[in-house]
Amino acid sequence: MCGIVGYIGDGNAVEVVISGLRKLEYRGYDSAGIAVVRNGRLDALKQRGKLGALEEALARTDLSAPVGIGHTRWATHGSPTEANAHPHFDAPMDIAVVHNGIIENYQALRKRLAADGVEFRSQTDTETLAHLIRTHFKGDLFAAVQAALREVHGAYAIAVVCKDRPDVIIAARKGSPLIIGLGEGESYIASDVPAIMKYTRKVVYLDNGQVAEVRRDGCRIETLDGVHIEARIEHIDWDDAAAEKDGYPHFMLKEIHQQPDVIRNTLHGRVSADSGDIVLEGIGEGHEALRTCSRIFIVACGTAWHAGLVGKRLIEKFARVPVEVDIASEFRYRDPIIPEGSVVIPITQSGETADTLEAIRVAKAKGARVIGIVNVVGSSIAREADGVIYTQAGPEIGVASTKAYTSQLTALALLALYLGKARGTLTGDDVRERVAQLRELPGKVQWCLENQDTIRRCATDPKYRDPQSAFFMGRGFNFPSALEGALKLKEISYIHAEGYGAGEMKHGPIALITDRVPMICIAVKSPIYEKMISNIQEIRARSGIILSIATEGDAEAARHSDDVIFVPECDEAFSPIVVAAPLQLLSYYIAVNRGCDVDQPRNLAKSVTVE
Repeated sequence: MCGIVGYIGDGNAVEVVISGLRKLEYRGYDSAGIAVVRNGRLDALKQRGKLGALEEALARTDLSAPVGIGHTRWATHGSPTEANAHPHFDAPMDIAVVHNGIIENYQALRKRLAADGVEFRSQTDTETLAHLIRTHFKGDLFAAVQAALREVHGAYAIAVVCKDRPDVIIAARKGSPLIIGLGEGESYIASDVPAIMKYTRKVVYLDNGQVAEVRRDGCRIETLDGVHIEARIEHIDWDDAAAEKDGYPHFMLKEIHQQPDVIRNTLHGRVSADSGDIVLEGIGEGHEALRTCSRIFIVACGTAWHAGLVGKRLIEKFARVPVEVDIASEFRYRDPIIPEGSVVIPITQSGETADTLEAIRVAKAKGARVIGIVNVVGSSIAREADGVIYTQAGPEIGVASTKAYTSQLTALALLALYLGKARGTLTGDDVRERVAQLRELPGKVQWCLENQDTIRRCATDPKYRDPQSAFFMGRGFNFPSALEGALKLKEISYIHAEGYGAGEMKHGPIALITDRVPMICIAVKSPIYEKMISNIQEIRARSGIILSIATEGDAEAARHSDDVIFVPECDEAFSPIVVAAPLQLLSYYIAVNRGCDVDQPRNLAKSVTVE
């Protein structure tokens, strides 16, 4: 998502910052800006659109300076305008802040600051942080940032400069990544290694809850509470291609590991920590259509279709609206009956999928309102829809979708709760309870990413690595997870894999059970957990190989399985978001062990823009 670059030294900060931001363009953004400290003042320039627009403006304005910070923004809080672009400033324009992440309690902070007479220039949560730092600033910028961040709830990576302290840049991190680069008489800040590899290979990775004072001759690091941390310098020996992967061997693995942040970003600005309200600004005039609609149609392809199947269950559970889910290429040709007052929801990562685009044109011709769930701002479907929920996944390089899928599931969960509240099927307390559960999801997915030993071991086991076929089974909310798990395995490992609702096993697939066909069973705790265990026992009785995805500590599932991959306990409605990561990792490691190209599987393209 957003990119941060900072420089302090004797060179030209503008050149370093723009060069670094260019290296971060793969993250996606819709505005850019820079702030520099020079001659006792703070100067800045911001532009909507791509870096080229900012560079053109800089060519007309000499901002050469030895200290500066820059940012590329993907709009979350507030539309992509110059006013909402970073950096953001305190009232007298003495302090500038660039920020990635979420200030979850910004509304309460903003209300308090406004009561003290602060006038806000933007719709962003970041501006709140700039004003908050000002209230604590007494000449020590480091201490002011520490004090301000002690009042902040959420995830962040920030860089701060001040006209009264031209000798430092203050950096801090909680959740969102941030690194410090060390050179000879100059230092750098960046949200990703590629931004500064041109200048230095010596970096310090900030850990959660750390604040750094970055100077020309190095840095000092403390916790928010003032405990000194010894900086640990690491040498980066990646090539440029590896750097873009953050050192991961493949983009797919990097993108799997980005999912906690992607979920946070999709929630960012849309859920209130205080009231539990859900705000979906991009829906616009589509709000009334959603509130009163008699039927919802979801159209999508591939992985997005699987997300739509989960979305159907979420919307019907929480909002009690009947939902049909169609493969987009079938929807457009079946002459669908679309009753008056219907809403069509296309789901797409690129926003350019040809079949999905044509499906919404069919729907609009029949009088339906269209509310898109899209990742790419300004894409064709985003432009043609009546309203949009952006998923905030950032660019996804690996052909097999991972983080785009979990961001789609998160957006659908938000939409379902929003609809439930709007239509009166959920109370305020209901929504607050569910919002609290959503806010726990990034940590639960992170737990899965930090506990991969069983997955790695199974991926090297010949009974999972070498078969010609495999089956995935699930029930309820995780029937679509079985379909998605099978799709991932077949996409990147070239093992024939099928997903089934476990209750369907006796209607055909049971004939294929042997001791050479693995069955991956999603058996997390749910109202129909016991039925899933019965299905597993039926497989076991026929000498089937069973690898279960089960809730942490579930001895019953373990007793009936050859191997178990545990996941944290989670409400069934949101469990597809949690089980996605281990299913993706399993396919990834199997494919790697089979020598497959996981980022660019044969015959597949990232965005299917033709029929």
